[in-house]
Amino acid sequence: MNAETQTGRIADPSRRAFLQYAAVGAAALGVGALDACSSSSTPAPASTASLAPRRGGQLRVGVSGGGPSDSLDANDSVLATDFVRLLQLYDTLTEYDDNAGLRMALAEELTPNANATSWTIRLKQGITFHNGKPLGAEDVLFTFTRILTDHFPGILPIIPLDLKNAKVMDPLTVRIPTHFPFATLPTMVPGILDAIVPVGFVPKNPVGTGPFKVQSFTPGQQSVFVKNPDYWRAEPYLDSVIITDYADETSMLNALQSNQVDCITPLSYASVPALHSAGQKVLISDGGSWLPFNMRVDQAPFNEPDVRLAFKLMVNRDEMRSVVFGGNGILGNDIFGYFDPAYDQSIPQREQDIPQAKSLLAKHGLSGLQTTLVTSDFHQGAVALATVFKQQAAAAGVTVNIRQVTPTQLYGPQYGTWTFSQDYFNSVSYLRSAALTTLPGGVWNDTHFTNPQYVSLYHQALATTDDQVRAGIIHEMQMIDWNLGGTIIPFFIPNIDGYQSKVVGPVPAKDGNGLGNFQFRTFWLS
Repeated sequence: MNAETQTGRIADPSRRAFLQYAAVGAAALGVGALDACSSSSTPAPASTASLAPRRGGQLRVGVSGGGPSDSLDANDSVLATDFVRLLQLYDTLTEYDDNAGLRMALAEELTPNANATSWTIRLKQGITFHNGKPLGAEDVLFTFTRILTDHFPGILPIIPLDLKNAKVMDPLTVRIPTHFPFATLPTMVPGILDAIVPVGFVPKNPVGTGPFKVQSFTPGQQSVFVKNPDYWRAEPYLDSVIITDYADETSMLNALQSNQVDCITPLSYASVPALHSAGQKVLISDGGSWLPFNMRVDQAPFNEPDVRLAFKLMVNRDEMRSVVFGGNGILGNDIFGYFDPAYDQSIPQREQDIPQAKSLLAKHGLSGLQTTLVTSDFHQGAVALATVFKQQAAAAGVTVNIRQVTPTQLYGPQYGTWTFSQDYFNSVSYLRSAALTTLPGGVWNDTHFTNPQYVSLYHQALATTDDQVRAGIIHEMQMIDWNLGGTIIPFFIPNIDGYQSKVVGPVPAKDGNGLGNFQFRTFWLS
């Protein structure tokens, strides 16, 4: 691996494995197979780590997977590309650091009473919105009420809050009772969907407390952000950030190589050799985001638990990881929330078992099964992963027909109706992910999973103030995921980013977002 590649964990594939993934990845990207030896020719640039940050300049960022439905509404967004923009405009009460550790952001403290039936939220002093309005307790109540009233994506993680009986204690402090014991509030609100907006927020004129202010926004094309001179942290260093949407990975790669942009994300491993050959820098970090295959448990053939298990057993996870991401990424076990302290590492690692998969299908008269997998270029490696899955399923006698749609189609009115499809989710706490993806009513419950025992355990976990006891409850939930869930998580995908040598700031981050969690406030140009 070239010295220019920063990484949290790199596993160089063999030449044979490289040619395998190059063929699949190149086919998905619409480019020719890449030279397996091209990644070792570029000298490393001089280190800038010890230099003082330089203020000024414009950062040009390329992303893919967006479209006409792109949004700047912090509380009502869907596409992964939305989050790139939203993290420039807004802040949350709590947030994750680069090591997936939780820390305070806008909040100075979040304190429960003894039995977690009430929370006191106290905000930091001296923070203002882009329009000059001071951040206050009433903005927290407005934001949470907006999410709950309008049934925005972040509703389930905060639904225990009894906002009607909340009380503003002083301009920076609010006390919110809960409908039932709710011990996990700090881990349920770091997602950007729960970013705090001001009272009277208007989506067409988005105002936040973030490091940049919006100057212009054209959905599916380009967004321009300018420095917030009153930001409450020492940053940003940059004067402006331009974020441009590209149709696919190939067009992003070409834009970086022709100096139209300074950094690009997300990428599959197939792009790495080309970046090295062109003298670009590459950042690879093992994050906790997941790009699952989702089976609707309420539709045939996946309404049979045996069929869901058969599909999980078809997957050669190591091979899939090597083919699409060059061996990078953390092996998955069909359970999300890898960096949650309660993630159960003791559950046996599921491995490919073609004879058992065939036996389970035959048991239900489904030998020679045919199904359609809906995918899209909505995230790096998605189509390539679908192609590998198709090849691996064939060994079990299953024919997988791939239907590729646009990101807008995938996340449009038909979202949640596909029988077998792919999706993408960021790394957050296990319980927050469950609220969004596996509980009935979860906005991204693609599998339509519903299990009374699972729901009961979820509420028990929320009410438990003892971390160790809660972890045991979560382990029970994860066993249900493993045995009965409709989600296949082959591995947690790595973040792969490319950028010009003049860009300083990208660091490995475990949260699942690229370019150091898109914290462009910390970037500068050398």
